[in-house]
Amino acid sequence: MEKSKWNFDNGYALLPEIFFERVNPVSVRKPKLVIFNESLGEFLGVPNDLDVFSGNIVPNGAEPISQAYAGHQFGHFVILGDGRAVLLGEQVNENGDRFDIQLKGSGQTPYSRNGDGRAALGPMFREYIISEAMHSLGIPTTRSLAVVETGEVVQREKLLKGAILTRVASSHIRVGTFEYAANSGKLDDVRTLADYTINRHFPNITKNENENKYQLFFREVLKRQASLIAKWQLVGFIHGVMNTDNMAISGETIDYGPCAFMDNYDSKTVFSSIDTNGRYSYENQPKIAMWNLARLAESLLPFFSNDENESIKLSAK
Repeated sequence: MEKSKWNFDNGYALLPEIFFERVNPVSVRKPKLVIFNESLGEFLGVPNDLDVFSGNIVPNGAEPISQAYAGHQFGHFVILGDGRAVLLGEQVNENGDRFDIQLKGSGQTPYSRNGDGRAALGPMFREYIISEAMHSLGIPTTRSLAVVETGEVVQREKLLKGAILTRVASSHIRVGTFEYAANSGKLDDVRTLADYTINRHFPNITKNENENKYQLFFREVLKRQASLIAKWQLVGFIHGVMNTDNMAISGETIDYGPCAFMDNYDSKTVFSSIDTNGRYSYENQPKIAMWNLARLAESLLPFFSNDENESIKLSAK
């Protein structure tokens, strides 16, 4: 592959269309580059392209979509989706590695509900800094390629500078994506999603013909999450909002909203102003990870065994 060239190969966009809506980013008036991650850009083989990072141009080969998913938010099930993000496509670098390229804050989508689909500069720059810090610490994470000011303002509690973050991820498939598929009531859609995810993230599973691949898949996700949360605990990182839509199947840290590193040890520390009961406190992160994974297991139970009781037993092994 030539250096600094978009090289998209979009497998997710071939899934059944219940999983996404085709939508282009909304253009902005006066974009200005705030920061470009040169080393990440070199690794991905992509150019420093303000027009793409601002959403003003869709690069050749991209198939822009917003993904549908659900989630348990503070324990309550909700149908969700990318309300302010557009997945441009899957960039394949010269090593053959595949990464989602997503614009966050790129305008309204079919999942925006009453939101404006935009983002403010402060939170986008914070995600850039913290995600790259996590990467430097050796903690699996989505990464940040660029932050662009839009030249527009967004209305929150006050007027703020608008911005778009270009986020890079192994994928944006979440526990909540499986919950969404299971909630549709179509087992074929859950199976299709599971098969796609296995092929993308756990290809070695398909080489083992002696065990149920969906059980193996669940175990591998569990292992990755256990390793991830252990690393969070070691550095005092508090995610803040461990909803099931914020747990990536790949085992990467995703969605840096209200999060922080703990300065002084207090196991009950939270970093979300609405987490008044401490559901997502530092000490509860391992427990919540298991709770979230139980929701994934529920989505996969029909594929563990034809007998529901047996499936539940198998999910606990």
